[in-house]
Amino acid sequence: MNDGKLVQGKATPRGRYPHVKVAGGFAFVSGTSSRRADNTIAGAEADELGTTRLDIRPQTAAVLDNIRDILAEVGAGLEDLVQVTSYLVNMNDFAGYNEVYGRYFDEGGPARTTVAVHQLPHPHLLIEIQAVALLPGK
Repeated sequence: MNDGKLVQGKATPRGRYPHVKVAGGFAFVSGTSSRRADNTIAGAEADELGTTRLDIRPQTAAVLDNIRDILAEVGAGLEDLVQVTSYLVNMNDFAGYNEVYGRYFDEGGPARTTVAVHQLPHPHLLIEIQAVALLPGK
């Protein structure tokens, strides 16, 4: 039985995996970035000369909004998250990431681990988050 789900209106995964997998009363959200369905990236802008500006704050907000939307497809919300793992390309972005994260959660939110990684699947991505939620009523 395959309880994996692709969510309409979200960026197509860059491999053969679902946005979310439901098992044992939990929703397991695959690593999620700020990539949009049209493959643009929130928090990544280029000027007319091609100079790129990357910003952890809008990227973090977009990731959390994407996770919210993915969870909604299986009847859950951010309030149902029990664990998140955040991957940052640069720990110098920790303060901006933490600032935005704090707009979504307080100390009653999910358990969290944040780790630095060498790179993510696109050079404009600064952050990716995977998450686990307890489905309501379980």
